[in-house]
Formats: sequence, structure tokens, C-alpha cells
Amino acid sequence: MELAILSDTHIPGQAEQLPDPFREHIEEADHVLHAGDFGSKGALWDVRELANGLTAVYGNADPADIDLSAVASVTTDGVTVVVSHGMVNFVERAVSSSEGVVFDRDDWLDAISDTALARADSDEQVVGVGGHSHETEDETHDGVRVLNPGSATGVGPADGRATMMTAEVTDDDVDVILHEA
Repeated sequence: MELAILSDTHIPGQAEQLPDPFREHIEEADHVLHAGDFGSKGALWDVRELANGLTAVYGNADPADIDLSAVASVTTDGVTVVVSHGMVNFVERAVSSSEGVVFDRDDWLDAISDTALARADSDEQVVGVGGHSHETEDETHDGVRVLNPGSATGVGPADGRATMMTAEVTDDDVDVILHEA
């Protein structure tokens, strides 16, 4: 199964649309994962129309009525992929900080891996997908492969570098490719 993995599109607030090559990856994929911060219902509908199937969650910059859950998962070929924006499990600590909302990479990795492990069957390989930081990640943390595709439109801390991932899932194996536009 071919997965298209993206996050942090922030459309139309910070970007106008997804880059054309990314739209093609979404259309060609068997299933699409979006780790939140669509930016609007229109952006969600655009991705939903391009995708053959969509598993998506809301992010902290999404409208309150976007009607997505905080955590979602899909299982294919012996691999469970759990998607969360990355604020689950540590938002309370970050918000209550005297410095405001602070992104801590270790907390983010813990949040994604803990959420993925809580959702997955112990017999399957577990992959956690998150967003929020706009920085790409592909690391194993507490036995969970954690992916962050960065910002698909290159906004915010991504320094104008639009990124997304595709993953080929076959027989308990996940082969990930990072794409830039």
C-alpha cells in the first residue's frame, strides 16, 4: 500500500495551495494521512477530494468545527499507523509554562510514540505520524517509528521548504521517502 503523508498545510491563512507535485502524490496514493493544521475546512475538503482514502486529525491551528478527532489510525499489511498532531499528552505542560506554548522535541516524540502504542495491537509494527513543528523526522523512539512530514506548504519554521512523505507498506515493512517542492 502506498501512503501519502502530510501535515501543517495552513491553507489559506499562510499558504494558497499545496504544491502541484504534492497534489499528484496525494492522487496517486492508495491512502493519505494528514497530521493536522489543515488551516480551514476548504483545505480539508481539497485533500479529501484528491485522496483515495483519508485518515486525518485536527491540529492546534484548525478551526474548532473542522470535525476531526485528535487521534486516528489505519492498519495495513501488519503495520498500524497512528496519526496525532503532536499536542496530545503534553499540551497541558506546554500551555501552563511561563514561556507560553513551547515546542519540546523530546515531549513531542514521547507524545507521538505513547499515543501510537496505546492505539496499536502489540502484534503489529507501529508507526506514529505527527506534525506541529514543521520539521521533518524519521526516528525510532521507544520502539515506535515516528514520522513528521514537515509542512506541505513550507510555512512557518519550515523556512519555505515544502515537504511531505510517501511510504510503501508491504509485509510488515515501511519504506519512507521524503519529498521537497
